[in-house]
Amino acid sequence: MMEIPLRGNVSNVSLVRLLVNLSRSRKTGTLSVRTPVFTKNIYVDAGNAIFASSTYEDDRLGEMLLKADKITVEQYDKSVEMLKSSGKRQGAILVELGYITPKDLFWGVKYQVREIIHSVFQIEDGEYEFKEGNIPTQEVITIKMSMGNLIYEGVKKIDNWTRIRREMPDTGSVLKLSEDPLNLFQDIELSPQDKKILSLVDGERTINEVIEHSWMGSFEALKILYVLWSIGMVEPAFEKPGEDVAISLKEVLRPVPEEEEYLLQRIETIYHRLDSMTLHELLEAEATADEGLIKRNYYRLAKEFHPDRYFTIKDDSVRTKLTSIFDAITNAYNVLREEEGHHEYPGSAGVPGPGEDVKDAKAEELFKSGIDEFKKKNFQGAVENFTQAAELVPDNANYWNYLSLACSRIPGKIRESEDALSTAIKIEPMNADFHANMGLIYSKAGLKEKARAQFEKALGIDPSNTKAKKGLKQTKE
Repeated sequence: MMEIPLRGNVSNVSLVRLLVNLSRSRKTGTLSVRTPVFTKNIYVDAGNAIFASSTYEDDRLGEMLLKADKITVEQYDKSVEMLKSSGKRQGAILVELGYITPKDLFWGVKYQVREIIHSVFQIEDGEYEFKEGNIPTQEVITIKMSMGNLIYEGVKKIDNWTRIRREMPDTGSVLKLSEDPLNLFQDIELSPQDKKILSLVDGERTINEVIEHSWMGSFEALKILYVLWSIGMVEPAFEKPGEDVAISLKEVLRPVPEEEEYLLQRIETIYHRLDSMTLHELLEAEATADEGLIKRNYYRLAKEFHPDRYFTIKDDSVRTKLTSIFDAITNAYNVLREEEGHHEYPGSAGVPGPGEDVKDAKAEELFKSGIDEFKKKNFQGAVENFTQAAELVPDNANYWNYLSLACSRIPGKIRESEDALSTAIKIEPMNADFHANMGLIYSKAGLKEKARAQFEKALGIDPSNTKAKKGLKQTKE
């Protein structure tokens, strides 16, 4: 995953993408968003938002409880009066006065934290900064909700049509389900309307076509797509989907069994055997299992042991174990997938240095094989071929460009995609398509200023470049 700047303005960088990045990187620290009127802080612990604070008066606990009809205006005024003279927290005062119960206070603080976090998504112009490090520990009441759910609920409250159009891909773009289990199996309760729209995202329909087939109002349908795109469940598609996409959708919509005792036993058993399990054992597959079975098992296990399942279990120690298991099965899947790619091309590495003509011929052969694998949606195989072609003939910019394209299709390889394209640009700095492609990479990461600069470079070289024109229009809307 490409790193998002930890400091900047929310008008140029998607705050949603930043929070997703912090969650995936399991960062701990404080995200502050400042405007001339207020400062709002979100405290993140190992990638999860656990608390929030705000200097905005309407975000105070008393105001929140008043607006939620938990206290009256008279009770509010009395608590404020005592707050000034006693120095105690308003929540404690309200409990002491008998206006609310300790249970109400617990609900109120969690409600306050969620509302502050949700309100941050409404900010369209403000300076943000994430400071990694220790966070305040004096709060006894902390929120226990997945980052995906917080983002889902917050983004659902955005009603700014212009902003949604600006941040979404062009309506002529095709969307598909994400291939990253961390995105697919988040602890999010999708509404019936969300599920309907999700079922229309098939990797072939454009955004306009999805809206047309939804039989909803255009704004309602586009907003749902915007929510699904923001939380990472759908992403741009560049090739037709394989058969496994339908299976993935079925898996996404199928509820996870809530047999907590059984799950806890499974977690304990696997966690204590992690160091001794083979890659195939981790994926519950025989050593002779084919790639299809390994992939299906990975998705099933990734859903079962998704870190978000920690939020449904009272024992906080389960969090570490779930994360370790998820990381182990993901690593096992990636290693076996890479090995499968190597086995498809025996003898392609380690050959004695041939002459230049032989090198060129071999590189071209590998490049064509990469194109074939890319068309089959075997992106890892494509990466293997393009990498070897680029290593044999490192001054061929097209090989690096296609390597970038293949890497961009694999979850977690956006950085490698950027590096490969940077190499292509160094070789051919006046290639407008390369700059336009880099703009698309930055757009996908939410880096609007960088994306805009690349699109402008592309148009400076070739004013008729359609890809750059469309990209620049999106960043300026």
